Amino acid sequence: MATIYDFKALDNKGKELDFAQFEGKVLMIVNTASKCGFTPQYDGLEALNKKYKDQGLVIIGFPCDQFAHQEPGSDEEIAEFCRLNHGVTFQLMSKIEVNGKNAHPVYEYLKGAAKGTFGNAIKWNFTKFLISRDGQTVKRYAPTVKPEDMEKDIVEMLG
Repeated sequence: MATIYDFKALDNKGKELDFAQFEGKVLMIVNTASKCGFTPQYDGLEALNKKYKDQGLVIIGFPCDQFAHQEPGSDEEIAEFCRLNHGVTFQLMSKIEVNGKNAHPVYEYLKGAAKGTFGNAIKWNFTKFLISRDGQTVKRYAPTVKPEDMEKDIVEMLG
């Protein structure tokens, strides 16, 4: 059975990132946007990153422009916005699609592993997935769930 560790994706500098390097870590994967009402969640994501990265948490942001054109920038512009406005140091990826025929394979996997309340499709920016150290357990969180509200589950998965 496939796990998240079987996938690869391009980071925001165009370099291939092999998810196998994260085996044994707890992953949080989130589709992001810079011009969204949920954009302030970058601050909460970065706070969790700083607090738990040394214990094995890896946060990976996938910018996506599929929802109301809220991520129009280039990968470089997105990275600069995140760094300057939110102090983001966690891993940012190249902009992708999360739904439809061009949905990235990582998101096809995540949507199948943790279905949403009303079907598989990602409904909006800042949908979050938390993946356990074994790569098997995947929890899905709605965009309205703030990163800090996931802390109990993160601590539990970090063991």
